[in-house]
Amino acid sequence: MSEAHPVVVIGAGPVGLAAAAELAERGLPVLVLDKGARAGAAVREWGHVRLFSSWRDLVSPAAERLLAERGWTRPDPVGYPTGAQWAETYLEPLAAALGDRVHLGAEVVGVCRRGRDRVVDADRAELPFTVRVRDSRGGERRITARAVVDASGTWGTPNPLGGDGLPALGEAAAADRIAYRIPDLADPALRARYAGRRTAVVGSGHSALTALVALAGLAEEAPGTRALWVLRRGAVGDAFGGGQDDGLPARGALGERARAAMASGRIEAATGFATADVRAGDSGVVLADEEGRALDPVDEVIALTGFRPDLAPLGELRLGLDPALQAPVELAPLIDPNVHSCGTVYPHGAAELSHPEPGFYLAGMKSYGRAPTFLALTGFEQVRSIAAALAGDHAAAARVELTLPETGVCQGSGLADETGAPEDSAAGGCCGPAPLPVEVERPAAVPLP
Repeated sequence: MSEAHPVVVIGAGPVGLAAAAELAERGLPVLVLDKGARAGAAVREWGHVRLFSSWRDLVSPAAERLLAERGWTRPDPVGYPTGAQWAETYLEPLAAALGDRVHLGAEVVGVCRRGRDRVVDADRAELPFTVRVRDSRGGERRITARAVVDASGTWGTPNPLGGDGLPALGEAAAADRIAYRIPDLADPALRARYAGRRTAVVGSGHSALTALVALAGLAEEAPGTRALWVLRRGAVGDAFGGGQDDGLPARGALGERARAAMASGRIEAATGFATADVRAGDSGVVLADEEGRALDPVDEVIALTGFRPDLAPLGELRLGLDPALQAPVELAPLIDPNVHSCGTVYPHGAAELSHPEPGFYLAGMKSYGRAPTFLALTGFEQVRSIAAALAGDHAAAARVELTLPETGVCQGSGLADETGAPEDSAAGGCCGPAPLPVEVERPAAVPLP
């Protein structure tokens, strides 16, 4: 395989650009492809949300070295940026520093071995990759790559409302009443959509808490605004986080704001409820479970139930994925949310991220599959190790150069664990010690109409 072929990195987000900086620092040709019109396009879509990590943990070491050569200075390390600030202050300058290595408006629609589908063994490991790219006008081209690092994230594929992992019956038909992102209530149109209305927020992670706090704040200004928190778990339990005892205090502050809003009556909770049916009519949207129990009608639904990886473009590659998490098989036991928090995930790299297809790696949030507790710091360590492996520096690839904070028990988040506080709130973090459980009565169900 020719060493002149570039390493193709899919995704010009925080981890993809960090991968490019690592590869460039080692003198390897690299090409970053992203379908967005600007670097950090996905991050910009939640630009109104403040990250839980501070600037200290949001800048890749290799990226900082590259930027420092151009006079860039890291912002106050103890500050917590919004997504928009992260993109404007860091990701945009990093993409500019990488120059013509970054190609925007370039959507990767397929990856394969050149001339081989996934069934063919002959000479497979010796052949380069073919990356099929579609531009913003619909034109397609092929790029030959020596290796591929997919850091495209999971933002584009939110989990559905249905409690069994499939879209609920009627979910598609009610699409105009369902949102899958944290609403930016500073936007007049979105503010009007939720003001004075009853909204169901489905999910138990940080994104759900953020949406609930935002709606509770709106209720103070727009009478009649109400929020119904719909959880699959049997009780609210530790969903508020650790409060004042949280290892990351600002994250605890978000949970405390949600707890206070519930105590004030601005938030109701429906626990132990897994949505199976959605009925939209003149009286509103009714959510029902498989047993036919239904909640009172709401005007809007915000589904914040997490994300999953889009594996369709990788269908001709031989991937080794855990059947439950859809993460690399060596990584899955380290990140299983039934066992681990983000503070107890062992730092990992190329060895845990490799696949039966040599030279292909998943990195960043996409490498976690359906596991929700990902840290930017973890992604930076992943791509440092991958770049070392691709450069032939196997000792550096195997070496651990990251110590994650011990911050206790994680909760799942609709976004990566980095996010979850609206711009005007305190920032938080992904982890915190388990709080005392809180029991909340579930509203009475009514028969499905």
